[in-house]
Amino acid sequence: MSRSTPPPAAVDDPPCPQSSSPAEALAIAYRGVRQASAALCDRLEPEDFVVQSMPEASPVKWHLAHTTWFFEEFVLAPHEPVFRPFHPQFAFLFNSYYNAVGARISRDRRGMLTRPTARQVLSYREQVDSRVEELLRAADPEAIRRIAPILTLGLNHEQQHQELLLTDLKHAFWHNPLRPAFADRLSDPPSEAPPLRWISYPEGIRWIGHAEGGFSYDNEGPRHRQFVPAFRIASRPVTNGEFLEFIADGGYSRPNHWLSDGWAAVQQLGWEAPLYWERVDGSWCTFTLAGMLPVNPAEPVCHLSYYEADAFARWAGARLPTEAEWETAADVAIAGNFADSGRFHPAPAPSLAPNDEPAQLFGDVWEWTASAYLPYPGFRPSAGAVGEYNGKFMCNQHVLRGGSCATPASHMRPTYRNFFHPDARWQFSGLRLCRDA
Repeated sequence: MSRSTPPPAAVDDPPCPQSSSPAEALAIAYRGVRQASAALCDRLEPEDFVVQSMPEASPVKWHLAHTTWFFEEFVLAPHEPVFRPFHPQFAFLFNSYYNAVGARISRDRRGMLTRPTARQVLSYREQVDSRVEELLRAADPEAIRRIAPILTLGLNHEQQHQELLLTDLKHAFWHNPLRPAFADRLSDPPSEAPPLRWISYPEGIRWIGHAEGGFSYDNEGPRHRQFVPAFRIASRPVTNGEFLEFIADGGYSRPNHWLSDGWAAVQQLGWEAPLYWERVDGSWCTFTLAGMLPVNPAEPVCHLSYYEADAFARWAGARLPTEAEWETAADVAIAGNFADSGRFHPAPAPSLAPNDEPAQLFGDVWEWTASAYLPYPGFRPSAGAVGEYNGKFMCNQHVLRGGSCATPASHMRPTYRNFFHPDARWQFSGLRLCRDA
């Protein structure tokens, strides 16, 4: 990748001057997001494109091909005057979970796809990009009106995969005994996290979910009213230093703060610290996309499962916020340490922050909430195969909010609902404490 990864183009709002036509706006947004994915791969060698370190992760090459297949399947196939797939078997190789589209290779076998080669996948991307841009140039206004929603969904989908590409690559590099670095080495000056404060919110009926206007996923609506009791939320995420206290107090060796399933995971998987933490010469170090580094006590703790986040909150005499509480507190400007910075690692909280606003709600680490991933009242999946995008996963998972240091900034909204199984740890996931008022 380049020394400073260019920020992906925004897809929620017009990404070009007011004088641009809707077709030109879509083309500029498309080009920006697609180029951002390619830029993430600039520093990789061909061997890096194929590795799959666990069934939940995917090879870099697969991410690049799958996002391209999405545009070929859902944009080109329905709208090109004469559609021919780039390769007749690519739909089988690069479909993820769309049952309505057809059969697919099992997820745990994606790393066995030595062919097509990375070079062939890049050629696939180039041809599909050329065809999408030609389609946009030739389409009349009515066709653009039909194409725009699915193309915009595809761009947001690709931004999701930009983040997954980074988290999956980190997991693969961690398994390499050489512990290779992907990004520039961090050189943070010594710092301390600001003291944790509690910010109070009164009880009330809140509007939750995405309002009209701008892009959102179907699981962010319908917008609805919800009674939220009074609560207090922490001014910043939990830090590495605070989590070290939990470890030192026997957090991983005593079951009293753990959910039953969480304690079973600790015992079965041998968890003793967050993922990527290791003891080196008696001190805790962590693997980052910049290589092995000492654990910085001032940084937000990350790579925690829901079980670990919940156990820490109980140990601290607090709890995790519900997603309605989190969204209530998120009525602040969207700013933070996102993938656009090229840091790809959580940063210490700013020393100066408004007394009445929580810091680092966006970027740095996804924050686990206490809320199960369930449909909002009145939710209906979208029609067709794209209706499988979110709705069918609303079971046995928990919601995370706020984005991370691997999330493109233009991809984030206060209503964005991420979700993972409670034992997942390879994402940049941390926590923020909450208490009843």
